[in-house]
Amino acid sequence: MTDLSKYRNIGIFAHVDAGKTTTTERILKLTGQIHKTGEVHDGESTTDFMEQEAERGITIQSAAVSCFWKGYRFNVIDTPGHVDFTVEVYRSLKVLDGGIGVFCGSGGVEPQSETNWRYANDSEVARVIFVNKLDRMGADFFSVVEQIKKVLGATPLIMTLPIGREDDFVGVVDVLERKAYVWDDSGLPENYEVQDVPADMVDDVEAYREEMIETAVEQDDELMMAYMDGEEPSIEDIKRCIRAGTRTCTFFPTFCGSAFKNKGMQLVLDAVVDYLPSPTEVDPQPLTDEAGEPNGEYAIVSADEPLKALAFKIMDDRFGALTFIRIYSGVMKKGDTILNSATGKTERIGRMVEMQANDRNELTTAQAGDIIAVVGMKNVQTGHTLCDVKHECTLEPMIFPTPVISIAVAPKDKGGSEKMGIAIGKMVAEDPTFQVETDEETGETILKGMGELHLDIKVDILKRTYGVDLIVGQPQVAYRETITQQVEDSYTHKKQSGGSGQFGKIDYRMKPGEPNSGFTFKSVVVGGNVPKEFWPAIEKGFKSMMDTGVLAGFPVLDVEIELYDGGFHAVDSSAVAFEIAARGAFRQSMPKAGAQLLEPIMNVDVFTPDDHVGDVIGDLNRRRGMIKDQQAGVTGVRIKGDVPLSEMFGYIGTLRTMTSGRGQFSMEFSHYAACPANVAEKVIAEQKEKNAKK
Repeated sequence: MTDLSKYRNIGIFAHVDAGKTTTTERILKLTGQIHKTGEVHDGESTTDFMEQEAERGITIQSAAVSCFWKGYRFNVIDTPGHVDFTVEVYRSLKVLDGGIGVFCGSGGVEPQSETNWRYANDSEVARVIFVNKLDRMGADFFSVVEQIKKVLGATPLIMTLPIGREDDFVGVVDVLERKAYVWDDSGLPENYEVQDVPADMVDDVEAYREEMIETAVEQDDELMMAYMDGEEPSIEDIKRCIRAGTRTCTFFPTFCGSAFKNKGMQLVLDAVVDYLPSPTEVDPQPLTDEAGEPNGEYAIVSADEPLKALAFKIMDDRFGALTFIRIYSGVMKKGDTILNSATGKTERIGRMVEMQANDRNELTTAQAGDIIAVVGMKNVQTGHTLCDVKHECTLEPMIFPTPVISIAVAPKDKGGSEKMGIAIGKMVAEDPTFQVETDEETGETILKGMGELHLDIKVDILKRTYGVDLIVGQPQVAYRETITQQVEDSYTHKKQSGGSGQFGKIDYRMKPGEPNSGFTFKSVVVGGNVPKEFWPAIEKGFKSMMDTGVLAGFPVLDVEIELYDGGFHAVDSSAVAFEIAARGAFRQSMPKAGAQLLEPIMNVDVFTPDDHVGDVIGDLNRRRGMIKDQQAGVTGVRIKGDVPLSEMFGYIGTLRTMTSGRGQFSMEFSHYAACPANVAEKVIAEQKEKNAKK
């Protein structure tokens, strides 16, 4: 199939539990891709094929499936709803042309729907809205529509109205065509009748129809003038106008139904065909220069252009490494050699497959508009551009949020460390928001992620998928030490035990250095009391002591040493003697110079809805935070402040509880500052206990 106007690349996104995965299952059933629908609550859905997904009933990875509806090809991506996996939504939106925003009929616009909606707005993705679960207790289509207007600031264009509510929900009325679709109780999607609009709904249908036509014809001045003169446009013209307004995100066609009970899904699929854009109707992706700035060129969606494609996801499964690719321009054939513009290396395309969630169909060729997976690519990472060897280019890269939480892990048995290294390497390639580093001070492996659930699942995957059992530690804080006063001191090292002795005497000043200066040494000795050739040894001795402070053995910051006098022995003095003298001098003087413990302070940026601002600020103050700034936005308030890292563990859980799950935050290291005495005492006591055990 090569007619691009018959392609629809769509994503399904929503809050946790609004019914995205069930909606995807129904689409696959209706399009004949699967014959038995699997249910999420039984752990049997097609797109949730990870063990962790089936168990927890949540989607973790975005899964891609291809299917056909009325001669149109759909590439559907089911995305996670949970905030810890928002990156999956973000990267999916990047490569899609349209989306279905699913809202729960009783839950309405939930916090994560807001986040995903904001991402979709940033990516300028056209959407249709599907209000799901209208068969549930407390479901109310019209209140959800009001919430969409208020909370999301969006304009829903009502296309279908529900017939009955809760247990009595039997079908929907197509407002444009003035037809009622009523399903029987068999639960089969194909068992419906097209009837006349129920008598008690005629007035409502006419009112909503008029409102819909008025909104739609604003897209075409001529039609609008004719409509104002009393001439009703044809259904084709109305659909054309709705399509135009949907493409520019002026409004969002809104449908209702129950995916679980198979009611109303066909109209949503028709809407995808009628109103969502094909790959050629979306603004083409911009190309960038080496610095990542747009260079004014675009990836034109056409099979006749040179190849331009984006790797948007990497997944390791039982068949090997899969790289998901969205082709924007040109054609990709099996056996082609292509260039990865991020690494400058070429790759050969081996097996190409079209994904049916966990199954796959082999392909020999794919073209602009396709979303496919390639098996066994070596050096491709998320966000890399793949292009024609002769026409190098870079597509606009993806930007990922930085991890906000870290834990230390170690394998339970010795043999596990190599296995853990390989497994973590694969997982980092799959998920750009999952990062790993080795703490040079403790030698521990530190895993960083977007939230506690995120890291919990990563540890679970390591255990089950890769067979690596881990000991998971408490999050650690890297403290430092420094001095607060200037001292003038003297130290003599002498040793006499047969043969040549050792002698070195130094007089010096130790004082606090400038912030971030580390260690500085200078000598102002005049005359020959300490010969010049021994100065480097004295500096080396002092500097070697900066790694372990006197309070709790943490590294020392910002100390300045000034050597002003001393004494030496013509025979017994040596570089080694003066180096030993300098070390002893450091140990002797640091406690006298007002040694102090420092802790890392983080720049914290919290987003919260208006009605929870007081709670959030109060909580940050309790965490010894200093609030620096508050900015009001459309959907909430951003609060910025400095908070000690040791007080931020578990913060995401507290924030979500406090803000009903709507709060978000990010933090990054700012600077080191003095620890309050009570905190310092506790840390020093713990550290001494730990060192004693070693």
